[in-house]
Amino acid sequence: MKVITQQSFGGPEVLTVVDAPEPRPRPTEVVVRVKAIGLNPLEARLRAGEFPLLGRPPFVLGWDISGVVEASPQTWRFRPGDEVFGMPLFPRAADGYAELVAAPALHLTRKPASLSHAEASALPIAGLTAWQGLVDLAGVAEGDRVLVHGGGGGVGHVAVQIAKALGAYVIATASGDKAGFVEELGADEVVDYTAVDFTGAVRDVDVVLDTIGGETAERSLGVLRPGGHLVTAVAEENADLAARCEAAGSRFSGIAVDPDPVALRGLADLVDRGRLRGHVQETFPFERIADAHRLLDRGHLRGKLVLTMPG
Repeated sequence: MKVITQQSFGGPEVLTVVDAPEPRPRPTEVVVRVKAIGLNPLEARLRAGEFPLLGRPPFVLGWDISGVVEASPQTWRFRPGDEVFGMPLFPRAADGYAELVAAPALHLTRKPASLSHAEASALPIAGLTAWQGLVDLAGVAEGDRVLVHGGGGGVGHVAVQIAKALGAYVIATASGDKAGFVEELGADEVVDYTAVDFTGAVRDVDVVLDTIGGETAERSLGVLRPGGHLVTAVAEENADLAARCEAAGSRFSGIAVDPDPVALRGLADLVDRGRLRGHVQETFPFERIADAHRLLDRGHLRGKLVLTMPG
């Protein structure tokens, strides 16, 4: 089979397509014939050596997959031919940039028929991060005021839809060119962070979901109501911010996303109910991985980038 690997840290040019042995599933695993692979900003950082999650090269990146079960010799959960999607093994290596992936069956769920494989592959990491932040940690309920930072990005565009499906009043920050897109996702208000200081435009928020970090996370304390909840996907180890949050009478939570079959099925259910969809800004053929990562490096994406397999 073909996989995308790298022998050294560096720019997108270090990613190369090579031949590799087909994976052998362990008990409770299935082999998935991959149809689409969602790309995530974390993978660009790992490629460049900015984050030591996978150690030193060589390694194969990738976690967000959608495809068809090819073999399921020692599990009852799926059968060959089933269409599935998920985020296997994260934060351990899943070798997702590949034609075939061996994955724990529990880390996958059936792909909703209404989604293409490309759309399904855009959901797992972003969707599980948003779900675990809004549902599991914050317990967002009907009528809550929720602020989503980066509402047009990978995690943000899913979070807006989940919060809206939970009955929240949703405010999102986004650049002006993404305002229409974020409104279409269901946001009740969109604050153009390039033109307006969100701390002067937003107040009395029950939950902030931070996908930006830095000063954005820190300044978000000022918009929370007493007893509000700051949930961050990027500043989870900021002990000073956590202490300041708690001193102000608010709650602080950091998300370290992990495979979650209950949440994954929850995402699929929202899709089936017409309340959630993964947005794909652009697709790239598998062999154009370097071009895809060049665009990933530029940031400011609208939704997700996806690799697609031929056929």
